[in-house]
Amino acid sequence: MKLTLALDFGGTKLAAGLVNVDSREWLRYERRFSPVNGDANTDIEIMRSLIHSLLQGATPSAIGVSFGGPVDATTGTVRLSHHVPGWENIPLKSLLEKEFGVPTSVDNDANVAALGEQHFGAGQGYDSLFYITISTGVGGGWILNGKPWRGAVGMAGEIGHIVVEPAGPMCLCGKRGCVERLASGPYMAQNAKDILEKQPEGEDGQILRNLVGNNLNLLTGQLISEAATKGDNLAQAVLQKSAWALGIGIGNVANLINPQRFILGGSVTKAGETWWTVLQETARFTALPEVPLEIVPAALADDAPLWGAVALAQNL
Repeated sequence: MKLTLALDFGGTKLAAGLVNVDSREWLRYERRFSPVNGDANTDIEIMRSLIHSLLQGATPSAIGVSFGGPVDATTGTVRLSHHVPGWENIPLKSLLEKEFGVPTSVDNDANVAALGEQHFGAGQGYDSLFYITISTGVGGGWILNGKPWRGAVGMAGEIGHIVVEPAGPMCLCGKRGCVERLASGPYMAQNAKDILEKQPEGEDGQILRNLVGNNLNLLTGQLISEAATKGDNLAQAVLQKSAWALGIGIGNVANLINPQRFILGGSVTKAGETWWTVLQETARFTALPEVPLEIVPAALADDAPLWGAVALAQNL
């Protein structure tokens, strides 16, 4: 029995899955949250324990790894993580190959998720697609002519850092008004908090305030979606700004590369019907009328990077 081990180092979660070659179902699967004050060593230790729990003494034929940050896919070296300290220039491929003695492939999570959707999800039958993940951050992964396209130094697909509002708020990358700064979950929470701190209670945002007991530090992207569904005007405005920013990014990418399909995954895509409507309308308005535009949700949901890691390991 040939086994493939798939690992996903996300911004806030760690997941591992074991699958038989040619199978579409997990043999074993485990997921854990990364501790708030953790670092690269913490994540590696947690993942090591997940791996041993899954393998139960067996040896996989190959390991595929999805990592939430810039990766040199050629060497399997993690350049850094924007969300977890200590990942600067960590040779993750070498570490895993040394410990487990099997071929290991490592790539950025968006590239890997694009592979997952191409082989196992909403991208089956398409030879050009752009996968976008919108959660802790915003990233993208290309499949062109049936193969991953990583760019000259592996940085293709960074739709999160397309500037859509040059005078907008400052992003972690140092630029203003990036798609990620307006569309990602944590930044939506930050935007709502900034507004609420400047206005008195009783105005827009009261539903949001009630959800967190007026402790604005507890705001999350998920709570923004929840408050918007309950009719909170401020939450709805923040959510719509998120969809608008991503829609402009997608429309511009459609004009530039013209893929057959855009596939969207990540927690923010669960924000509800209004988010999707604003996104679709903005993207359609931004793209040229002659450019076909198909935007669909990821079929594999949060497991797209993990199934992509299977495809990466099996060199599909």
